[in-house]
Amino acid sequence: MGLQSAFHAPHGGADFLGWRKTRQGGTEIVYDDGVTRRMIWRVATSDPSEARISEALRVAVGSIRVVPTLYDELKKRAIAIERVAG
Repeated sequence: MGLQSAFHAPHGGADFLGWRKTRQGGTEIVYDDGVTRRMIWRVATSDPSEARISEALRVAVGSIRVVPTLYDELKKRAIAIERVAG
């Protein structure tokens, strides 16, 4: 069975987190709050573990403060990101 790549907030918010592959083979993380904010980060870690990214997104989207928790979870897993948009 494949890894989950998209997560929605379980606490009734419209928050969305997901990861995707680019045409060039890179990995990006997408955040959307459902109203005004849409942010995209490029995963700068060479050969990132999709399982670790998926787990970090799952934990982050379950918190009230999604973006700060996302940064913390990625840092814990030594996954470097750089902001692309938003």
